[in-house]
Amino acid sequence: MAERTQPPTAEPSQLRRGLGRTGVWLSSLAATPAAEARKAAAEIEELGYPALWIGEIPTGREAFTHAALLLSATRRLHVATGIANVYGRDPVAAANGAATLAEAWDQRFVLGLGVSHKPLVVPRGHDYSAPLAYMRDYLDAMDQASIELPQAQTPPRMLAALRRRMLELAGRRTQGAHTYFVPPEHTAKAREILGPDPVLAPEQAVVVEADAGRAREIAREYAALYLSLPNYTNNLRELGFSDDDLAGGGSDRLIDAIVVWGEPETIAERVRAHHDAGADHVCVQPLADSVGTQIEHLRLLAPALLR
Repeated sequence: MAERTQPPTAEPSQLRRGLGRTGVWLSSLAATPAAEARKAAAEIEELGYPALWIGEIPTGREAFTHAALLLSATRRLHVATGIANVYGRDPVAAANGAATLAEAWDQRFVLGLGVSHKPLVVPRGHDYSAPLAYMRDYLDAMDQASIELPQAQTPPRMLAALRRRMLELAGRRTQGAHTYFVPPEHTAKAREILGPDPVLAPEQAVVVEADAGRAREIAREYAALYLSLPNYTNNLRELGFSDDDLAGGGSDRLIDAIVVWGEPETIAERVRAHHDAGADHVCVQPLADSVGTQIEHLRLLAPALLR
């Protein structure tokens, strides 16, 4: 019997076309009723955004079933995990699950993988002492998985990456990197490390609010979790932010660097800054108190972001 080989992997150029230049990131969908999540995905597609990114947290929806829920509600929208936690399923399950989603929904699924964070991983009974080595071994095991599906190609993979070694791994072993909680200065650094070919897709949090005090209040509510996680704070220190910037909910300088607020054109300028720094795709996350309000903000932003 001939040795079975893996289907060809999607090229970065194919991934770029599928994701488009500007997409959407909605962490809120992880805990939204299923009917509301399906409706939101359909509305995002109708507005013209080509891609929707979703997260995975221990208290929310499992990433692969969540992606299936959203893919089933749309016809063209690409759905990307930002990220599927590698400690949440073994690599064979990840390879098979990703292939199943891609084959069932016409290659519209993008598998974003990440090592998450120690406070979220250790309570699940895992050792977080060597996350980079764990990710490398995980990718090796995925590559060795034998998958018998009538798929045209292995679905694209991207790694959540902030610092040099994970970015280098993303560039060598996957179609690219998904960065989160970063300013355009980080995007330029990440592009230099990745080189020209891998896809680079930063998240950009936005507040559709012209009042500085109210906008920064909303931004600090969003930033509070991330400023408690060493993966993010260590990255910010590498970018030149001080301990004073990180304290007290974040200085105005740090908050304004990470979260853009104001009118749609101001927000579009920040997205363009990421593109100018080397991003292929920017996924915009509107910060608001409900999914319905987030969709309305995406509607307001669409003319500036999708032109």
